[in-house]
Amino acid sequence: MAKRVGIESSIAVADTVKMCDVDVVAAYPITPQTHIVEHIADLVANGELDAEYIPVESEHSAMSACLGSSAAGARTFTATASQGLELMHEVLYVASGMRLPIVMAVANRAVSAPLSIWGDHSDVMSCRDTGWIQVFVENGQEAVDMTICSFKIAEDPSVLLPFMINLDGFHLSHVIEPIIFPEEEEVKAFLPNFDYKYRLTPDHPVAMGDFATPPLFTEARWAHHMALVNSQKKIVEVWNEFEQKFGRGYKPVETYKTEGAETLLFTMGSFSETAMTAVDQMREQGKNVGLVRLRLWRPFPFEEIYEAVKGAKTLIVLDRALSTGGPAGPVASEIKAGLYNKEVKPKVVSIIGGIGGRDIHDYDFINIVEHGEALAKTSDIAPYEIYGVRG
Repeated sequence: MAKRVGIESSIAVADTVKMCDVDVVAAYPITPQTHIVEHIADLVANGELDAEYIPVESEHSAMSACLGSSAAGARTFTATASQGLELMHEVLYVASGMRLPIVMAVANRAVSAPLSIWGDHSDVMSCRDTGWIQVFVENGQEAVDMTICSFKIAEDPSVLLPFMINLDGFHLSHVIEPIIFPEEEEVKAFLPNFDYKYRLTPDHPVAMGDFATPPLFTEARWAHHMALVNSQKKIVEVWNEFEQKFGRGYKPVETYKTEGAETLLFTMGSFSETAMTAVDQMREQGKNVGLVRLRLWRPFPFEEIYEAVKGAKTLIVLDRALSTGGPAGPVASEIKAGLYNKEVKPKVVSIIGGIGGRDIHDYDFINIVEHGEALAKTSDIAPYEIYGVRG
């Protein structure tokens, strides 16, 4: 029987990893991710989780160890954040290119300099093209549910790709909230045993990630790209199966009060719940405003986004990362590209906010909507601005 527990989201993720019966965890501590792997280490040390915990010397080593364990057929998990994610950056490409279904939680945090331990999405935006499946969660419950689903998706023979779960640093990772935990036996029944058919073994030696000559490299990368694009079908299938089993459903793109909305906010991550409160307030005041929330970041759900936004006049995209020197925020840029050839589409306004851990309150979202609507009227090409910059 499911139980409801008040618990920190990071600890909840660790307990869920235990329920998923992982075989190997290799990780290096970094704020604000540390509580996840620290608690997993305790579970292993106390005999509550029968797994190998590898205390490595860096995040680069952590992901490298994960490559070996996953290639050998072990269910593998790790976690990191910010500078740690950047340190393992080159190995991320190897994990996806070798089609290794590693699951990683990222407690999103700003990237230096200046040094900041606080949350935004600048760390993961540098990893958007590494070939991983990537999702964003809004609360601790979703972090638990996505962790369970991630292993089933990543390890499916039709997918075999690494999976990244993004949870906002501190705003989510260190928040205590009520979370419903399924029984461990229910989780194990939902997750099939990991049977990696291409595993490394001395009995049947194989080569993995070999040197590719120019005539072969393009084909290999295109096959990788198509595998990631095609994984969306399995992602949706597993989420639907999870809803039937546990009663909580998820979609690549989710909407809130978008019916008849002329202006739409577009968010992802924990700030989406604050944006809902702002939408409620604006609706009460008679403003036709709605909210679109992006859950699936890679593969990018172009058609679902278009269906969600095509009826609006203005789409205000909040990015929690600055594409330095670029024309818009990273998410806004992708949405603009996806809508470019559509005849019916909203004007896209790019707003950068909540970087370096700066809060965005409900009244800030109301200001962002008012300011975004004004920006949309000033130019044929909507500009972008950083919300809350002083001076």
